[in-house]
Amino acid sequence: MLANFIVGPGKIELRKIELPEPARGELLVKIKAALTCGTDLKAFMRGHPMIPMPHLFGHEFSGVIASVGKGVNGFRETDEIMSVHSAPCLKCSYCGKKAFNLCEKIMDTKVLGAFAEYILLPAHIVKQNVFHKPENITFEEAAFLEPLSCVVHSIESLNIQKGDKALVIGAGPIGLLHLLLLREKGVLVTVMDKHSSKLRIAKQLGAHSVFTSNPLLPPFRKGEDNEIFNVDKSPNKISPSLGKLSSSSPFRKSSSPPFGKLSSSPPFGKGGYGGISEKCRSFIGFDYVFECTGRPEVWESSVNYVRRGGTVILFGGCPSGTRVSYDTGRLHYDEITLKGVFHYTPTDVRKAYKLLCSGKLEVSKLISGIYSLRNIKKAFDKLSKGEGIKYAIIP
Repeated sequence: MLANFIVGPGKIELRKIELPEPARGELLVKIKAALTCGTDLKAFMRGHPMIPMPHLFGHEFSGVIASVGKGVNGFRETDEIMSVHSAPCLKCSYCGKKAFNLCEKIMDTKVLGAFAEYILLPAHIVKQNVFHKPENITFEEAAFLEPLSCVVHSIESLNIQKGDKALVIGAGPIGLLHLLLLREKGVLVTVMDKHSSKLRIAKQLGAHSVFTSNPLLPPFRKGEDNEIFNVDKSPNKISPSLGKLSSSSPFRKSSSPPFGKLSSSPPFGKGGYGGISEKCRSFIGFDYVFECTGRPEVWESSVNYVRRGGTVILFGGCPSGTRVSYDTGRLHYDEITLKGVFHYTPTDVRKAYKLLCSGKLEVSKLISGIYSLRNIKKAFDKLSKGEGIKYAIIP
């Protein structure tokens, strides 16, 4: 069989390897669609601690069962399936506490190799996280099960109410999946990204408002080249109705605090976001902020957008060894919750499966193009330049 190996940053090789046979409890799956993701891109650009090199890679997929190991119940050859690439051991101390996403072995027993003709699924994944693909969704849509499970884990533990306001920082695939799921819950979602092309997609997917910002700087300082976009009713247009910050902008400049009061115009509701000084205490910000970039400077600035008593979800993974710092007064007196999220549980996967089967999330709009196994590097070259959201790899 043919399989892509990542052999080093920027280097992918298509190799011919032996076709595996499923042991007891295992499934051999012929890949019908695989998707690129942010973790794969990080590995391609600079390496990743959870993706050894050289090694098979790719972990978002769907396919058709080619061979069934002994003892497998509920699946047979030619069944169309969708799956994730991991499952908990159910034996360690974290599994005993039902913190299945933190299972001591979950990363050691995960499966990589979706950018290939076939993938072998071990018994513990088959038992917990493999599902029949319904006819109403495509293989490409079914391959979203893994990333959507991560986003379900990010959101489902929160007490989100219809009409809440949320800011999603980062309009990559994970940020846009947050948008889709939050929109389904009736949340007014604002999306922030430095790429206007990605914000146009966010707008088409139902964002209440979108805006560009330089993530290297604190938001909305005097002289910063921010651009705010109102969402109009036309299907494919973003209207830069507020324009660049200027003396006539809706932001009233102030020497202290560093962030001026905001008007009732999008992207914020009445008031603004919580500030960092006493003068900002009464301002209103977002109920929830979802950090989806994995950049330390954005982790730090994300608290500047949340209201008093609000929650910041730190989804994006920063490089190993990274450290960030926060204003203790802001966190303490404004009672801000910072919550890290990682991976997913089998319950999250089942919820994601039901969401995809419903066909309501329009995940196919996140696919920017299709490439073959032989041309996979072209997809990652584009992603490394900020072009596109996700690409489907079709064997």
